[in-house]
Amino acid sequence: MMPATRPQIVQQIVSGYITYITAFNEHTKRAPQYFRDRDWDGVRLNHRQRLRLYKDCVNKVVQYCRKEYPSSLKDRQFWFEVKFSFSETIKDRKDRELAESFYNSFIRKAVVDLSIDEELMFVLEGYDSCEVHSQEPLFHNYPSKWGVQRIIRAILDDFDFQVPYLQKERDVQFLVRSIREVILTRYQVDEDTTTQVLKQVFYRNKAAYLIGRTYLGGKWMPFIIPFLNGPKGIYVDTLIFDPNLMSAIFSYTRSYFMVETEIPSQIVAFLNSVIRHKAVYELYNAIGFNKHGKTEFYRDFLAHCKGSKDDFVVAPGIKGMVMTVFTLPSFNTVFKIIKDNFDPPKNMTRQEVKDKYKLVSLHDRVGRMADTHEFEYFKLPLARIAPELMEELRKTVNSQLEIKGEDLIIKHLYTERKLTPLNMYLESCSEEDAQTAVEEYGNAIIQLAKANIFPGDMMTKNFGVTRQKRVIFYDYDEIEFLTKMNFRLKPKPVGFEQIYASQPWYDIAKNDVFPEDFKRFMIGRTDVKEYFIDFHERIFDPEYWKEIQGRIEQGELLHAFPYPEYMRFRPEEEV
Repeated sequence: MMPATRPQIVQQIVSGYITYITAFNEHTKRAPQYFRDRDWDGVRLNHRQRLRLYKDCVNKVVQYCRKEYPSSLKDRQFWFEVKFSFSETIKDRKDRELAESFYNSFIRKAVVDLSIDEELMFVLEGYDSCEVHSQEPLFHNYPSKWGVQRIIRAILDDFDFQVPYLQKERDVQFLVRSIREVILTRYQVDEDTTTQVLKQVFYRNKAAYLIGRTYLGGKWMPFIIPFLNGPKGIYVDTLIFDPNLMSAIFSYTRSYFMVETEIPSQIVAFLNSVIRHKAVYELYNAIGFNKHGKTEFYRDFLAHCKGSKDDFVVAPGIKGMVMTVFTLPSFNTVFKIIKDNFDPPKNMTRQEVKDKYKLVSLHDRVGRMADTHEFEYFKLPLARIAPELMEELRKTVNSQLEIKGEDLIIKHLYTERKLTPLNMYLESCSEEDAQTAVEEYGNAIIQLAKANIFPGDMMTKNFGVTRQKRVIFYDYDEIEFLTKMNFRLKPKPVGFEQIYASQPWYDIAKNDVFPEDFKRFMIGRTDVKEYFIDFHERIFDPEYWKEIQGRIEQGELLHAFPYPEYMRFRPEEEV
């Protein structure tokens, strides 16, 4: 078979990327219709289908090239030239940073022997390559001379969801009152004051979000307006000014938004200016470009390594039975590697663990599960691996290690946001913070259940606490769909033999769960254990879990609000 020419290969990769981004945009454009029609099953399916596009499109190009041009796949100089030609071909695209990441994915899959050769990929070349585009066309503009009432009415008129309002005038007054109470009591409007709202609507689950900013007091003040579409019509749910809540809406624990964007870097640049505490890679993730988010994360990682001197160490906390976890103390990430052999009583396979992590990546994380990035052939500076960590790696994940020159290569790992393990947090926090944490712990379990996720191993070591004191689940090797579980009351023993039996005297199937047993292991801290049991007494009742199962089986879609219930303008019964 004849070797491939550069134009042939470049054309295949470019065509694969165009196929991907075209389909991605088509799925994104369906979001307003699903929201309008209250088609929540369509929302879920559309979300999953869009997530699967990238891998499918990359694999098609890889398979084609392996079949048609096998002799070209190990020619380093050839691929160096292909990279240059590809760069020239896409240089005028407004989304070229995404195309570069697609190329990286192709190289890592197709040219396995060369896949850790970063000169063949776009690693740092694209770091500052995105053209700066004017943001002016992105906004609707509302001058201060209009006054608050007119501005709010104009905003609601400019965004037509093609659904009748529940109470439009009441929504106007809710918004006006919030602005006057939160903003105008602290800042004076002047001739420079103006309000801008992004024309693009951000859709996720059952909500649509408007994102804007007001120039006031010499600075831009961002805000978010969430809309919901209930059985009686569309309505404004609240108005958010709190930067921490805005950050939570774009959290790594939530599903990706559906938002139409011709120039992704333009949207990310705006979000980066108003959503605090968010890295660029997190914002690309948030709008659905998680594969390019992975590229941006890796660039941040390389930059951090270059500017820091601390060593990689074993992560603090109780060691897992399935994963070896390590971290760089100065970097806000943990690195997780599947062990070569699992500690008893774990009896799953490596592929089963991977499947669990894939399930999470495709599922609605409802603000309670951490997003991950999956890497192959991840390079670390060998000189910065602490001796204790190297000993642990050799002992637990030796099959995943390879040393090349001054680098330690890890064949497969996951990266995840660093959190304080809940068990460690409870050891040192105040009683008040402990009560808040155990409330959050139970809320996380319940919200996951309503999203059809049963965590499996619900010990506190598998949950983490964020800087905003929110509790997040992060250990996925035992998760199952809630609807697959069988929640039971434990049979009452009768007679001496059953009462004092060393083993259960009743049959237990693989997916049987006895919620009353949760009390024994869920909270170890004695001064809050009873508080937790009283506050979340439903968790220990099999009938409560069965009720949730029934609602899921009837097609209910949980909407996990990324802001407190008390902020909502209306009680649930009114909508």
